[in-house]
Amino acid sequence: VTVVKTSDKDTVSAAEEKDDDSSKEEQWKTALKTTVVDMEVGEYQGHKVSVWDLLHSKYIPEENRQELLELYQAGELTLDQVKTVVTTIVTKAEAARAEQSANASSPRAEPTVAEAEHTHVEQD
Repeated sequence: VTVVKTSDKDTVSAAEEKDDDSSKEEQWKTALKTTVVDMEVGEYQGHKVSVWDLLHSKYIPEENRQELLELYQAGELTLDQVKTVVTTIVTKAEAARAEQSANASSPRAEPTVAEAEHTHVEQD
């Protein structure tokens, strides 16, 4: 269908561009919110969690979150790459936390893990 626009052409195209931007924004947000991953660590263990929720979890520092969102919106990172980055950060953070609590409660329980990580466990 061809619609002939005359005097209001500029305002219409400006409005259309604005709509495109907002729908694009919604698309990337929706993609992050609807892409779910199975996390096997921490509070997420056994649950499906959206990439959006992981991005906004306590595990991802604010500056990292902003950087990831900007790169993703700019098209420099794919959804899969964002998913990989956030799941890796959460998994590593949770592993480090679990190891700290394990070391705190029983320092000699897993000496191999402590040695592999070059963690200095103080012996009594």
